[in-house]
Amino acid sequence: MFIQVESTPNPATLKFLPGKTLLEEGTLDFRSPEAADNSPLAQRLFAIHGVSGVFFGQDFITVTADVDDWSHIKPAILGGIMEHFVTGMPIVVDDAPETVGGDGGEFFAEDDRAMVDTIKDLLETRVRPAVAQDGGDITFKGFQDGVVYLNMRGACAGCPSSTATLKNGIENLLRHFVPGVEEVRAS
Repeated sequence: MFIQVESTPNPATLKFLPGKTLLEEGTLDFRSPEAADNSPLAQRLFAIHGVSGVFFGQDFITVTADVDDWSHIKPAILGGIMEHFVTGMPIVVDDAPETVGGDGGEFFAEDDRAMVDTIKDLLETRVRPAVAQDGGDITFKGFQDGVVYLNMRGACAGCPSSTATLKNGIENLLRHFVPGVEEVRAS
């Protein structure tokens, strides 16, 4: 098995591409070993000293670590991913409560539904594919008083360039295409 490794804009996170589909839809974000109870792969990765976050996209894994030097931890992560796939165990053992993709937890006024639908469409077609290439995900959280609230996950969470991505990229895109959007904030 050959696993590609890519850097991300977040120096604390690396992106691993095992060449397999991990999730048919949505994403999974584990910020602690306790949150990974339903994922044998995430549990295996959290067992590696220094791992502080695991994120699964459709065909990639991003791992966040509390280390200054990846050269010591990267081989252990690669080994853990390979061992997991050799065992044939699933990525998750039951429905994962942290799967992203549904409308749960969103907030906006019903009068803003058409605007919110346009915002979601732009996020889905123009923003999320680009962000996934960097090992992360951004999803809609809410809209209120001209402010779009987004949830940042994977490599995007805690990334030094995430503010620039929000302000210079996503905010400008949404303000251009959706009259009424004044600002974008991470929630």
